[in-house]
Amino acid sequence: MHGPELSPSAPPVRIVLVDDHPLVRDGLAARLATEPDLKICGQAADADAALALIRATRPDLAIVDLALRSGTGLGLVQALNAEGTGPRILIVSVYEQELFAERLLRAGAHGYLNKQELHGSLLEAVRAVLAGDLYRGRPPEAGAVGTRRRAPLGMERLSDRELQIFELIGRGGGTREIAAQLALSVHTVESHREHIRGKLGLRSGAELLRAAVIWSIDSGA
Repeated sequence: MHGPELSPSAPPVRIVLVDDHPLVRDGLAARLATEPDLKICGQAADADAALALIRATRPDLAIVDLALRSGTGLGLVQALNAEGTGPRILIVSVYEQELFAERLLRAGAHGYLNKQELHGSLLEAVRAVLAGDLYRGRPPEAGAVGTRRRAPLGMERLSDRELQIFELIGRGGGTREIAAQLALSVHTVESHREHIRGKLGLRSGAELLRAAVIWSIDSGA
């Protein structure tokens, strides 16, 4: 799927890359540089830096990893959507679209692409999102074996806030630290932890921590 053809005098589409792995950003930049009408206007490694960069540069498109050094792709989508003046947003992730695509599209993203499809589908996804379409990636072929990540059983039942707290637990955040970071009370974070534990079928706080750390490592957070 391709967007409208640009005239030779039309300015290039300006893109911001948001990923906490420099090699991933470099790879994305190199692939997009093959297209004369696309231009990288900035890069960021975490949600706060990305938000500041996007406010300063006003790009047409942001390509955002779901798991970031601080903050999350979901939180960045929500922040940009709340401002109402953000760019089109394409989320990339190591996890299957069944878990996150619809959640992120509801939050205000415009596309979701599994990282295993970056080589073959990046430009297709970029063109679709720029053309105003919603891109959900390609469903895995029946019987296909690959390195796509499978989330813990029950993850799809977590609310956006619960998912955010689960990710922060996996990065080593304690209850008080998470409460301060999210401007919540300690009691509220403790309640969310219990809800997460119940939805994931975990028997103790230690099992919750272990599952969250494994999730964080698998997602590259």
